[in-house]
Amino acid sequence: MTKRVVITGVGSITPLGNTAEESWQNALAGKNGVALLTRMDTTDYAVKLGAEVKDFDASEFIDRKAARHMDRFTQFAVAAAKMAVADANVTIDETNAEDIGVWIGSGIGGMETYEKEFEKLIKRGPSRVSPFFVPMMIPDMATGQVSIQLGAKGVNSTTVTACATGTNSIGDAFRVVQRGDAVAMITGGAEAPITKMSMAGFTSNKALSLNPDIDSACRPFDKNRDGFVIGEGAGILYIEELEHAKARGANIYAEIVGYGSTGDAYHMTAPAPDGEGAARAMKKALVDADLQPEAVDYINAHGTSTPYNDEYETMAIKSVFGDAAKSLAISSTKSMTGHTLGASGGIEAVFAVQTIRDNQIAPTIHLEEVDEKCDLDYVPNVKREAEVKTVLSNSFGFGGHNACLIFKQFED
Repeated sequence: MTKRVVITGVGSITPLGNTAEESWQNALAGKNGVALLTRMDTTDYAVKLGAEVKDFDASEFIDRKAARHMDRFTQFAVAAAKMAVADANVTIDETNAEDIGVWIGSGIGGMETYEKEFEKLIKRGPSRVSPFFVPMMIPDMATGQVSIQLGAKGVNSTTVTACATGTNSIGDAFRVVQRGDAVAMITGGAEAPITKMSMAGFTSNKALSLNPDIDSACRPFDKNRDGFVIGEGAGILYIEELEHAKARGANIYAEIVGYGSTGDAYHMTAPAPDGEGAARAMKKALVDADLQPEAVDYINAHGTSTPYNDEYETMAIKSVFGDAAKSLAISSTKSMTGHTLGASGGIEAVFAVQTIRDNQIAPTIHLEEVDEKCDLDYVPNVKREAEVKTVLSNSFGFGGHNACLIFKQFED
């Protein structure tokens, strides 16, 4: 018999705030996290905008010496994980360490570290490259450092599936607890991709918006959208087996009831025509949750603000939900956070459970002229109060990765 899995702690660091609650309240308020980039010199770059984390001080969460040996994405992961564990009111010690695991993903890992050390190699030679280069750069180090910092000795793994990473990570951790291989998991995604190389690469492959206007560059489902705005941050859930959570009197945000994951087998960067791979992932999540499409109240869309994604995600939703698609509330919180790549599924999972908790839906901001091919209810510009018992969260990534999670209001 598979075990039921609930969320008992959340932690986030996003362009909207340095805690889960601050990020959520700013999302409900429709705050724009996009601004002129400050972490790099954009003089020679066509793109000048990004969604940066503001005023983050790693020393609030990590010893200064240890923090120096972590890339920024790992610092985000450790900070958000510590907040999630504290929110769950859990102390990890010798009595439970082996039953608590970590599964945190990153789409591109330590790009900032890679660039700094490569510059040393070119300018000063191989002997000057740091011995910490490799362990700081590799994407699994978010998981590794969270485990070390918190003492969690259970299942320890990492998923790398581009922009589906955070959602796949949570789904994979969900399966671990569901089958009984761990009592609890610290899971989500982290990313710090605002660097010279990644900005150049995403601009070169025409993924990023060239719109210089802070208030309209990131506009999912809008007719005039032209690409995504890059963001950074981390979103972490503390998930655990239901009976264990109940026995310790834990506060339960919501239950994870469904997970679907598919591959497009189509193209390196473009989604499959008509969103057929995304549709299959949504269907798998619904089957896994044993739910009919009509049971879903809200979809946190992948909604990247790229021409193909938004159109094909809309088509996929229509194909899965049929007539029910017209009555669904859908929004893209990326309109406010930017696209945080491998962190996005984690950040949006936190938003999903907060939506269920508060019965409030964050809007899609900057939606002024709706694309005629995107003709569903995207909760434009202003939050909405509504009874929300079930949320579907979508994430799709380069390489044809599609991942969907379903969260449900907890009922004993």
